Amino acid sequence: MIDSAARRRIWGWWWFDWASQPYNTLLITFIFGPYVVSQVGDGTRAQAIWGYGIGFAGVALAVLAPLLGAVADKSGRRMGFVWFFSVLYVVGAWAIWWSAPDNFNVWFVMLMFCIGMIGMEFATIFTNAMLPDLAPREELGRISGSGWAWGYVGGMVSLIIMLTLLAEGPTGKTLIGLDPILGLDAASHEGTRAVGPLTAIWYAVFMIPFFLWVRDPKKPGAISIGAAIAGAWPELKSTLASLPRNRSLFAFLGSSMFYRDALNGVYSFGGIYAAGVLGWSVTNVGIFGILATITGATFAWLGGKADSRLGPKPVIVFNVIVLAATSLAIIFVSRDSVFGMPVAEGSSLPDIAFYVLGALIGAAGGAMQSASRTMMVRQGDEDKMTEGFGLYALSGKATAFLAPLSIGIVTSLSDSQQIGILPIFGLFILGLILLAFVHPEGSDRP
Repeated sequence: MIDSAARRRIWGWWWFDWASQPYNTLLITFIFGPYVVSQVGDGTRAQAIWGYGIGFAGVALAVLAPLLGAVADKSGRRMGFVWFFSVLYVVGAWAIWWSAPDNFNVWFVMLMFCIGMIGMEFATIFTNAMLPDLAPREELGRISGSGWAWGYVGGMVSLIIMLTLLAEGPTGKTLIGLDPILGLDAASHEGTRAVGPLTAIWYAVFMIPFFLWVRDPKKPGAISIGAAIAGAWPELKSTLASLPRNRSLFAFLGSSMFYRDALNGVYSFGGIYAAGVLGWSVTNVGIFGILATITGATFAWLGGKADSRLGPKPVIVFNVIVLAATSLAIIFVSRDSVFGMPVAEGSSLPDIAFYVLGALIGAAGGAMQSASRTMMVRQGDEDKMTEGFGLYALSGKATAFLAPLSIGIVTSLSDSQQIGILPIFGLFILGLILLAFVHPEGSDRP
């Protein structure tokens, strides 16, 4: 039985998912990405720039995450890092307002976008590492799934607000036919650009329960930040050197590194792909996003229940297969044809097909990510669980640049948005192969 204080701590942890999700939903995938395409004017060039920008941000994450993770693990002080990176999140998101069409500097826009994304990603690292402290092991699958579902609901609510009250469509009206609220000028896309301030304010407000109710537990043997910084690199080298001896953990970290990077690639480029290949407006992409978040919330919650009943590995394997098949199917959807079948001009079949694929991505992505968090609990050493989650977070960032950079490179070389998405399929397959070497209970015992 979970007491009231523990329940409040769990709810505080869930509020981070709610507060941070709009950066993924509104900025990375459904609103700001397509807006960048419209301002650059060339879907292929925009996809390449987007890929390079997110890819270089991933390089920064890969370089810094291992060291900061080691410092947090040794000092037992994760909350200070959450505060610092929350500030980056808010500053980067807010600055997106300064992306007006008549003064659009794609490099400034991408710089600020990447600062906010780095803030979001690092804050997620340190909050995810708190999961094992929330409840007994048998409760973690349900808690992780419910938290992920709650985050999707937050993303959906923020997206509905954007589409109905702020983001202007081709006619200058919102999805429900209103002028953008607060007197925002549709001609200069102020409604769409308001996605930055909305995301920043949303995070600042809804992180209040997290900061009120969640605390770092007392860690035996914790040292000062200064001592942790001094000892972080030797500790990190020792930890990384010992990883290959734990075959199951090593395989899981490698597998999740590839399939999470692939999923991030789908999320990062889904809206840009739809805008460039299908000619969708921000409103069209937003509707697509609402559908994906509904299925994501539903199946993250159901996946949490399946996780508690069957364990996380079957949930992960099933959903990686679904995502690999879906990422391959996306390549065969365009205005001219759907899965090799020619379609008439003006046909709605490509739109319907992409909506269905988006629903599958949302459903499988939510369940897979939730189960991955609890799988790390199975793989980690019970006496070093914080270190284990640090490794999980670090592995997720080690190649965070791989999907966006490979998409950027393949898109540039092929001069095709459709072919440019192909690397995502390969990353899912690599992740699936490595899952075969992962023991469900995190040991190499038969």
